[in-house]
Amino acid sequence: MERKIALYTEVCDLLHIKYPIIQGGMAWVAEHNLAAGVSEAGGLGIIAAGNATADIVRNEIRQVKEKTSNPFGVNIMLLSPHAEEIARLVIEEKVPVVTTGAGNPEKFLKDWKAAGITVIPVVASVALAKRMERSGADALVAEGCEAGGHIGELTTMALIPQIADAVSIPVIAAGGIGDGRGLAAILMLGAKGAQIGTRFVVSHESIVHDNYKKRIISSKDIDTTVTGRSTGHPVRSLRNNMTRNYLKLEEDGKSFEELELLTLGSLRKSVMEGDITDGSVMAGQIAGLIAKEQSCKEIIEEMVSEAITVMQKGWI
Repeated sequence: MERKIALYTEVCDLLHIKYPIIQGGMAWVAEHNLAAGVSEAGGLGIIAAGNATADIVRNEIRQVKEKTSNPFGVNIMLLSPHAEEIARLVIEEKVPVVTTGAGNPEKFLKDWKAAGITVIPVVASVALAKRMERSGADALVAEGCEAGGHIGELTTMALIPQIADAVSIPVIAAGGIGDGRGLAAILMLGAKGAQIGTRFVVSHESIVHDNYKKRIISSKDIDTTVTGRSTGHPVRSLRNNMTRNYLKLEEDGKSFEELELLTLGSLRKSVMEGDITDGSVMAGQIAGLIAKEQSCKEIIEEMVSEAITVMQKGWI
């Protein structure tokens, strides 16, 4: 008799979503169109606040609400000069879920929890995972260094089971997950859901420039590189003229300020203007696996179907 497997986990209950898949909070990419597309497809769409002002984020939140009645979230980059305003804004706008990155959200947790917001910090170590659980986080996104954008040092394969063993709240895996096999694998490692970034970048709903999407689709397994290790802020992107120049400056021992000048506005340049030569084309190592542009619905349903098939056949 064929064993029936349902991909419904504690994360689905916690977030009131159909599938245990959330979308990464990618600056300049994760705006209302993508967030609404993912939420409508049964996952959890996320608006990336990035360095945007509270007024811009408020407008994004309201546009998501116009497009879907399903749950969604806002990712707050805690190093943003507008982080405190946006921390208050998500309460005012009754945002159901907040994810956080680039800092410690402890000072906001009490107010968010009092407002009924589900809080999910992004972590890259066991120590931070434990601290976030003690502080009252509802779940965690544990991100391995295969991910695109800002990364830690541990791989997803090593990080997920260690964090899953260390905390009792649900763990959502991120980094290197691009199809149903990856989704099945992280569930076997102890995660209760997946955060997907790079594959959603090439969705129909994504507003990124076609040049950016085509660069991801045409990439090979070895096409990403990491810049910024010398500054303590490593970032994974697809190789291009900008990354080559950056790595050469790092090799020459240039200062943080000189390196920052090279990357100033570079992500916007690639996402909005399509400059994939001198812009920052952030993408995870999974980019080499992505071969086509699809809707968010097609991406999610294909991943879930494949994960169930893999587990039923005992390939894992």
